[in-house]
Amino acid sequence: MRKKIKRWLVVSDLQVPYQLDSAIINMKKLVKREKFDAVLVVGDEMDFQTISRFSDGTPMAYEQTIHADRELCKEILWDLSEYSRECHIVRSNHSDRLYSTLLKVPGLISLPELQYPRFMGFSEMGMVYHKTAYEFHPGWVLAHGDEGSMSQHAGITALNLAKKWGKSCVVGHSHRMGASTFTEAIGSHYRALTGIESGNLCNMKKMSYIRYNSANWQNGFAILETSNKGLTPTLVPVDPKDGSFTALGRYYG
Repeated sequence: MRKKIKRWLVVSDLQVPYQLDSAIINMKKLVKREKFDAVLVVGDEMDFQTISRFSDGTPMAYEQTIHADRELCKEILWDLSEYSRECHIVRSNHSDRLYSTLLKVPGLISLPELQYPRFMGFSEMGMVYHKTAYEFHPGWVLAHGDEGSMSQHAGITALNLAKKWGKSCVVGHSHRMGASTFTEAIGSHYRALTGIESGNLCNMKKMSYIRYNSANWQNGFAILETSNKGLTPTLVPVDPKDGSFTALGRYYG
């Protein structure tokens, strides 16, 4: 009897309004065709650039684009998850910028409409927000990736977290795309821990703070599949020039 395969789409860092629009267009075609069981968002879905510490004292702090950015971000998340039964989003350092800004005016912190999940309207869209790492499959957790030390080598930031927590990890944050596995064994007993970094869905040309548009980043996302026993990750590189990619036997571009 053929077992049902469960599939997750892992949405890497979007950092709206700096998203790579061409990649989003092609991913919408992918999700409409494949209808994933669930969508996992690694965080940094919004950049919150106007309230970052880097914008203090600059014209960016006065741009007042947060509402427009939020609506665009919600639209993208909805489009990428509307055919799935579940959508899970984890906290991240960029979403934390809202709370960090409220710390400057403590009297506003308790307002429910300014709590990040409520601010974004996740529950109204049927999405679940997790303040901590989320175990989406036995032995596998979704996290942002800033919970441990950062490595310049793709996959190692996630692997270090996997070793720390004793569970395989799928993360974003580093903007790098890679997988790395470490095996613990004695005799006939062994355990493999895997770290997955899902890349990013940002358009570096929009990011004025990146000098010469040069960074050790890779555009892409991930697809996870399981038949309840093992979990197979697939990293999908995205061409930064036109947002094209090949996934599950199809070219999107």
